Amino acid sequence: MGKNYVDIENDRGEMLRYRKHVNGRGLVAHGAKVHPTAVVDAGAYVEPGVQIAAGAHIGRGVWVESDAVIGQDVDISPLAHIGSGAAIGAGAKIGIRTQVGNRAQVAVGSLIGDNETINDGERVATDRRGLRLAA
Repeated sequence: MGKNYVDIENDRGEMLRYRKHVNGRGLVAHGAKVHPTAVVDAGAYVEPGVQIAAGAHIGRGVWVESDAVIGQDVDISPLAHIGSGAAIGAGAKIGIRTQVGNRAQVAVGSLIGDNETINDGERVATDRRGLRLAA
C-alpha cells in the first residue's frame, strides 16, 4: 500500500504536505479542514486554511485556494477554481471551469453555470434557474 500523502513545492519554494482525502483521494493540504462526509475527487487540490462542510462535493481537477469556505452540500464541478478567501454558501452549485475570484461570495442555494467568472470581491446570488438576483 502506498503512502497517504504527497509533498509539493509551492511558488515561494516552501514544501507543503497534502494528504489524500479518504473520500475521492483528492489532495488536502495540512491545515485545511474537510468534513469526513465531503468528497474531494482525485486531481483536486485543497489549500491550507480551507474549510469544507458536510456533504460538499469537490470535483476532479478543482483548485480551492487558501482560506476559502465551502458550505454544506455545495457541489463544485470539475476544473473550477475557487479563489483565496472566497465563500460558497450551503447548497450552491458551481459549474465546470467556473472561476470564483478571491474574497468573492456566492449566496446560499445559488446556481452558477459553466465557464462563468465571478470577479474578486464580487457578491453573487441567483435563483434555482441560475438567474442573478439584484444585490
